[in-house]
Amino acid sequence: MCGIAGWIDFQANLNLQGPILEAMTQTLANRGPDAAGIWLSNHAALGHRRLVVVDPKGGQQPMIRRQGNNIYVIVYNGELYNTPELRRELEARGHTFQSHSDTEALLASFIEWGQLCVDRFNGIYAFGIWDETKQSLFLARDRMGVKPLFYSERGSSLLFGSELKTLLAHPLVKPEVDSDGLAEVMVLGPSRTPGHGVFRGVKEVRPGNCLVYDRKGIRISRYWSLASKPHEDDLDTTTEKIRELVVDAIKRQLVADVPVSTFLSGGLDSSAITAVAAEHFRQKGLGNLHTFSVDFEGNDRYFKASEFQPNSDAQWVARMSDHFNTCHHYVNLDTCQQMLALDNAMRARDLPGMADVDSSLYLFCREIKKEATVALSGECADEVFGGYPWFHSQEALTSGSFPWLRSLDQRLRLYSPEVNGRIRPVEYVYQRYQETLAEVPRLPGEEPLEARRREMFYLNINWFMQALLDRKDRMSMLTGLEVRVPFCDHRIVEYVWNIPWVMKTWEGREKGILRRALQGILPDDILFRKKSPYPKTHNPSYQAAVRERVLQILDDRTSPMLPLINTCAVRAIAKLEEDAFDRPWFGQLMTGSQFFGFLIQLDAWLRQYKVVLC
Repeated sequence: MCGIAGWIDFQANLNLQGPILEAMTQTLANRGPDAAGIWLSNHAALGHRRLVVVDPKGGQQPMIRRQGNNIYVIVYNGELYNTPELRRELEARGHTFQSHSDTEALLASFIEWGQLCVDRFNGIYAFGIWDETKQSLFLARDRMGVKPLFYSERGSSLLFGSELKTLLAHPLVKPEVDSDGLAEVMVLGPSRTPGHGVFRGVKEVRPGNCLVYDRKGIRISRYWSLASKPHEDDLDTTTEKIRELVVDAIKRQLVADVPVSTFLSGGLDSSAITAVAAEHFRQKGLGNLHTFSVDFEGNDRYFKASEFQPNSDAQWVARMSDHFNTCHHYVNLDTCQQMLALDNAMRARDLPGMADVDSSLYLFCREIKKEATVALSGECADEVFGGYPWFHSQEALTSGSFPWLRSLDQRLRLYSPEVNGRIRPVEYVYQRYQETLAEVPRLPGEEPLEARRREMFYLNINWFMQALLDRKDRMSMLTGLEVRVPFCDHRIVEYVWNIPWVMKTWEGREKGILRRALQGILPDDILFRKKSPYPKTHNPSYQAAVRERVLQILDDRTSPMLPLINTCAVRAIAKLEEDAFDRPWFGQLMTGSQFFGFLIQLDAWLRQYKVVLC
């Protein structure tokens, strides 16, 4: 993966603005540690940081190609998994190639098909292409939103970049946060309204969207969306199609000119990827697949089973590694590491996030990077196939809100009355929820409960999955590790979207149809293991450490966080021995310890980014 930056201004000479563009591009050094480049013209300035994965010599960016009198320049972050098919079709149309990089295939596709090129891509991407002759910029983001792409209009300038910090490096973009932005952080966070960039005037290109910017201004269009239609395949046909799509997606994403590995928790999703990858390695004579799992110091003593984490991963990881003969790496993290990394994780997101759930992923990716440059992860299968507990909960189905936002009343009591009065949190959540429901593609005549489950899938794909993809992108790219997510292949998502619930939950199991499709690929005990999420620390030393740090912040009268919180209420729960929340306040993992970690990140964010509340 890489990082991109750009600046378009039709009223300025950007040939003279190299230092500003270089500063923007430098913010992405972690995303692209292997190479850097910029390109300047009168009205366009493009920057790129590169992580070499395919074609080290032929994939340099910004990449420039000429077609007749036209000059095209691309900056691109991502991977195309159907590059061979694109190349064959383009060569048949007269195109010649100077490399085997997917960057050149993408640029040639734009030259051939214009904006319609995105319809032909299978991959994860965020890119900008400048047409020097037409004086026009084309931005596009992949269908599922795996790769980030932020932008902002400032006067006569359009700025874009892979991360928020890239825009903040430009003098026209200030770290200003209005009431909506504050609500995004304090109430919806660590999720985020699709398209919202938190900082005032900053937006994100939504998944499956593209943007054109020229002298006429901005035009945004949606090139892909889910389509609801009756599912006509029987159970056996559905099972076989899912098997074919999943195996094909995994194999496509193993292509690289650098070492490839997999995340392995011993759960259904990562095990499926590992099984297919290990067999691919065996057939290609590539040696043993390297696999990685994460756990925490003390979890062997302190792990507590819950509704969301029924068992620990260790025995299942060993079972998979032994069965598929992988070269497995056990990564164990301690309390001190997680505490120290909270700051790194916040700066990777440019926002407060999932506390140690983020920081542990960053540390995990840092260890993987020592052995590999690419890793495949099981992210998104739960959103696509309906694996989360709230898909199966009557309470969640009838709650009338985002099912991963729990304990909202408990959370709001810990914020200051002034903040709650300003951001109107209950109304804000309801507004965003209703806006999303209005987008759901309906199936006429669908039975009400099935229609409600369709809403639940849409909410998860467009909100919760985006939060996890943001997390996976920022934490991995902070270490220069490219993480690929085969279950985000849009062909899988499109097909599964219309499978009825009774078939998705074959034999009454969460993700039952996926389990059926993976029979013969995975051992039965792995195949039918109860779902368990990404692990977190259960070590009481971590909870004690974050509580103590929050109390120190409360004693610091210069803390910019103090006006935002109910200091008496936070101080009280920080002195309690029991958990401050009776169930997770976000997702499956975030309870009291993670709330204290969130406050630590909030304080650091306000200080380090010099956030101005306006």
